[in-house]
Amino acid sequence: MTATSLHLELPTLTPEAETLRQEVRAFIAEERSSGRLPPPHRIGLGFDREMTKRIAAKGWIGLTWPRQYGGQERSALERYVMNEELLAAAVPVGAHWVADRQSGPVLLKFGTDEQRRFYLPKIAAGDLTFSIGMSEPESGSDLASLKARAEKVDGGWRINGRKIWTTNAHRAQYMIVLVRTSTVEGSRHAGLSQLIVDLAAPGVTISPIISMAGEHDFNEVLLEDVVVPDDALIGKEGNGWNQVSAELAYERSGPERWLSSFRLISELVDVLGPDARAASLEELGRLISHLLSLRQLSMSVASMIQQGQSPNVEASIVKDLGTKFEQEAVRVVRNIVSAEDLISNGRAERLKALLIHAQQYAPAFTIRGGTNEILRGIIARGIGLR
Repeated sequence: MTATSLHLELPTLTPEAETLRQEVRAFIAEERSSGRLPPPHRIGLGFDREMTKRIAAKGWIGLTWPRQYGGQERSALERYVMNEELLAAAVPVGAHWVADRQSGPVLLKFGTDEQRRFYLPKIAAGDLTFSIGMSEPESGSDLASLKARAEKVDGGWRINGRKIWTTNAHRAQYMIVLVRTSTVEGSRHAGLSQLIVDLAAPGVTISPIISMAGEHDFNEVLLEDVVVPDDALIGKEGNGWNQVSAELAYERSGPERWLSSFRLISELVDVLGPDARAASLEELGRLISHLLSLRQLSMSVASMIQQGQSPNVEASIVKDLGTKFEQEAVRVVRNIVSAEDLISNGRAERLKALLIHAQQYAPAFTIRGGTNEILRGIIARGIGLR
């Protein structure tokens, strides 16, 4: 690939996608009016198993999967539209997000039929939560340097190692872990494999990592002589790097990469009055124009996925630009709030709460899903610059 071969086209949304958008908006309005979905005071995905069950009842988890595995066989762009609406409205989707976004698709693409028949219908029903076991202490975003190993034993694999930043591992039933199963001379990427680990298995210890916001979403998972059966292997032994590369395209390109801070921007728009300073309106307009550009890029990647492509480089571009945007959004909103004196004397309490939480949360934007430095390396290699 070269720089000139990067070509992202804005797809045209189908009537089916627009109809689904209206259905999702109606669902959100009903949840709001019933009191089950209060206005947000925090950013992030949120975690609510009951909400996940209600979303599953609509058939909106595993939306693109074959019906035989609990899906609806709808398009990737329809799924994009659905998630865009849910995220923009701050619907708590964390209980199924990882499983729907990447664990399920990995099993669909690389797993055995037995794995698909066991896990996918349960994910689609909102009954299973998955966690991601990629990052490790001292490795960061350099996945090829991981130290977790799995050795072949009679009837399965014995795993030893640590995984960190494992979001919702303390709430999840399963984690897909990336481990080294063999050593190939001259290649750090060869010899890696993916295994499904039952987080209730003997030898699994989950320790909380509390964020600056005082929240327990992240964990460190210690795996000590954890034995998994042969059928826990996803795909071919040693093919883990290729599988993870495909998986990360799902993780890095979605609307959550630029919609985490959307609720902060929308709350500012609601609070900002008609007498706002021209400089504030100019800054806000610039921010919204960037958001719309990111939306076009993200939709283009969704279209590529729908066509069966693996847009790793394009997804990395979206993630890099999206996380920079989200941090910039927090800074711009803070400056406008200060300049317009919007939250003094008890005014705009929800905007105040969102801004406080966003400032605590913002440092994670450019780390999750791969640091910006790693992403730029992927982009540079993808377009032939290194």
